[in-house]
Amino acid sequence: MSEDLFGGLIGSPTTAATAITGGSLADANRAGDGDGQHSGLPLPVRMRPRTLDEIVGQQHLLAPGSPLRRLATGEPMSVFLWGPPGVGKTTIASVVSRQTDSKFVEISAVTAGVKDVRAVLDQARRDLRTGRQTVLFVDEVHRFSKTQQDVLLPAVENRLVTLIAATTENPSFSVISPLLSRSLLLTLRPLTDDDISGLLDRALADERGLRGAYALADDARANLLRLAGGDARRALTYLEESAAGAGAVGATTISTDIVEQAVDKAAIRYDRDGDQHYDVISAFIKSVRGSDVQASLHYLARMIAAGEDPRFIARRLVILASEDIGLADPTALTTAVAAADAVAFIGMPEGRINLAQAVIALALAPKSNAVVTAVDAALADVHAGKIGLVPPHLRDAHYAGAKTYGHGQGYRYAHDHQHGIAEQQYLPDELTDARYYSPTDHGAEAALAARLARIEELLGRK
Repeated sequence: MSEDLFGGLIGSPTTAATAITGGSLADANRAGDGDGQHSGLPLPVRMRPRTLDEIVGQQHLLAPGSPLRRLATGEPMSVFLWGPPGVGKTTIASVVSRQTDSKFVEISAVTAGVKDVRAVLDQARRDLRTGRQTVLFVDEVHRFSKTQQDVLLPAVENRLVTLIAATTENPSFSVISPLLSRSLLLTLRPLTDDDISGLLDRALADERGLRGAYALADDARANLLRLAGGDARRALTYLEESAAGAGAVGATTISTDIVEQAVDKAAIRYDRDGDQHYDVISAFIKSVRGSDVQASLHYLARMIAAGEDPRFIARRLVILASEDIGLADPTALTTAVAAADAVAFIGMPEGRINLAQAVIALALAPKSNAVVTAVDAALADVHAGKIGLVPPHLRDAHYAGAKTYGHGQGYRYAHDHQHGIAEQQYLPDELTDARYYSPTDHGAEAALAARLARIEELLGRK
């Protein structure tokens, strides 16, 4: 199921469509009404928020009169929830259906086809005739094809269902415009350690949780926060296993040792928010930049084992691919982006392999910082006020009266000239001598250096 906050049962299989009327989340909701301790459900499911007020984080979306508040009162609308995994997208949809007494149906864009979507909408139409509203939650909606999204459009337009769609990718690039324009886009923020810590406290004390039977030592709490990596469901799963471990030895205080044993992972000296966090990531980047593949893999392993967010590692590699390699190996950025996509797609622990492949490739690639030097030099001129007017022959001439101002006159079309290069002035008058990009002689950039020199000559520059 979804990786969102308490999103689906731990270990439950993903299905194309799950109607929450007689199982899974419905059971979780019923457990929340009464004695969840003996329901047999996992702690994250028992502790699933029952109202919007119980949702942690996302306070920017929960103010009085906000779209989520109105949605929870039954106001018809459709929304897209955009945010990282583990921040509450599934929970919000579940709470809305609960508070509006609507039927909750969840489909995964990974497994559902057009036939599945049509079947859900047909059932929603039949339910609507009996007065029962349907909240349709589409997980990972960015993975729906255009055809699948088109099927949803009439249902959203005619209010056949209340669509709540979750995505970890910018909907502006992955969702068709007609569907997005008929919905509200709400951006969810990552959960902080304070958010997760509050959830741990609630689970320790709540009747649905551990009922005050256990205390959590400060160092054990810090360990749980580190291991959870901002994922509430993971934090509560670890807490439940730790409580079981404490109970097995007759302890009432959960210690770091018990936490380590519960999650079958040794505590590694690595503080996600302290000096070691910054020291390790700094050493990692500098090792890749320095082409030491062995050291690069060592620091990668330390971060993975410590529970560092793999997306954070992947983002750093994407930055490094342009900042420290650039055009010395143009494939480096493609490799880094592919690794980031792979990690987001398959998650951990398998994602460690994709990260390792990218780390090895980037560590062994020829290095150049010419790209970052070039763009920073250009930005420095702009910030210093060295802008100047666009030369008249380069200005837009596709409007009435442009010729009156001399716009576009004298422009030389590059494809009409030898080598596809037309000698003319491109930079403003104040910057005709500016030189930003200076390629190195490393890797593929050496060939670019020779090409750039020839282009400069053809452009009439010395």
